[in-house]
Amino acid sequence: MKQVLILVARAWQLGPSRVLPPSCRYQPSCSQYAIEAVERHGAIKGGWMATKRLMRCHPWGGHGYDPVP
Repeated sequence: MKQVLILVARAWQLGPSRVLPPSCRYQPSCSQYAIEAVERHGAIKGGWMATKRLMRCHPWGGHGYDPVP
């Protein structure tokens, strides 16, 4: 499951992310954050952390440096 989640994030980085204009409000990008979270914390907790991060990434959300804890 861990590898599948990482594969999805990498596919996003290599596909739509390269075509769409940059719009991530955080550093590292949401897809990189997801990869790091899943690698460090596993599929369940890391996936949940990535989901929460994606939910915060909107015009009225936060911005700036937000590393994986």
